Amino acid sequence: MSDTESKPTPKTEAPAFKAELLCEHKLPAPVLGFDLPAHGNTCYAACLDGGIYEVDAESGAHSQLGRHESYASSVHLIPGTSLLLSGGYDGALRFYDLAQRKTIRTVNAHRFWSWQTAVSSDGRHVASVTGQYQCGGYKYEPAPETEPSVKLLDAQTGEIVHSLSHVPPVQSVAFSPDGKFIAAGNLMGEVRVWEVATGKQVSTFATPSFTGWGIIKGHYYTGGIYAINFAPDGEQLLVCGMGSTTDPAAGNGKQLWQRFAWREHPPKQVGAAKDDDIGRGLMETLAFHPAAKYFVMAGRLFNGKWNTAFFDADSGALFHSLDAKMRVTHARFHSDGSQLFLAGTTDQGKKKDGKAPESGRIKIFQLG
Repeated sequence: MSDTESKPTPKTEAPAFKAELLCEHKLPAPVLGFDLPAHGNTCYAACLDGGIYEVDAESGAHSQLGRHESYASSVHLIPGTSLLLSGGYDGALRFYDLAQRKTIRTVNAHRFWSWQTAVSSDGRHVASVTGQYQCGGYKYEPAPETEPSVKLLDAQTGEIVHSLSHVPPVQSVAFSPDGKFIAAGNLMGEVRVWEVATGKQVSTFATPSFTGWGIIKGHYYTGGIYAINFAPDGEQLLVCGMGSTTDPAAGNGKQLWQRFAWREHPPKQVGAAKDDDIGRGLMETLAFHPAAKYFVMAGRLFNGKWNTAFFDADSGALFHSLDAKMRVTHARFHSDGSQLFLAGTTDQGKKKDGKAPESGRIKIFQLG
């Protein structure tokens, strides 16, 4: 080969993806709800002790903004406002003015628990889902709802805009990215989608993969869809929970997610976690990275290698995973995509000197 001929460029491997723990913050009780703003270092947690906490993401210092009469199950910043929303097992939705640091409105939305809430990206609407599993027949199917399972409210006034019917209990809810649709999933793996403007149901489908039927310690249904998310383009819906098992109380079903083209008639499944990628446990949260190239699923580990995993958005392939060493109830990305926040709980342990240990956790991972 002459000096003037070009030499082949040696191939270099792409750097491995990393998720490195930056810090860990403790809270008084397990975190059931979590949110963080697009900018700034303050995040918010809803905890098992009923408290709604404001947390400094750098120092971990926290202060209580308000309290529910039972477990606080969710918390959300309302975009474009200084308002914060929380839901709880007291069935109430509470609105806080962050500038004044006080509760400005309480809406008794449900007679039963508020399992989960959601806020539209335009800040116009909030949603809350409820429902109790009660045996409805000899096949142990859920009894009909005793109140509307999905409530859609005006985020500014707290007025109920639509009361929507579903099969209880309904444990997950999400708005489409453009705020025009709302989807909710239940214990039996059924998803319903409504148009926000009219309250008209526009799609429904069911997957039995997330319903657990107990035959070891008792006959009952448990499990269900614990998290539901629209894909960033709004064309698909992702759901996760716990795959079927004969002992649902043990939480040993598959660490499963599935994806559906909800606009098609009929809707069809277009993707799912691969058996070789998953272990066993209850998955409770889904989050898309801001660049929309991948998403995270996380929850509680029963058996396997991970309870937090990163999946390619197009292929669905798992490309990174970790054991967060805690039950993860919420995963959220920083708006610039550089960090992943995991909120949840460690083992609650025993009281010491009459005081419960600080079992709530927020862990922040640097991504690269």
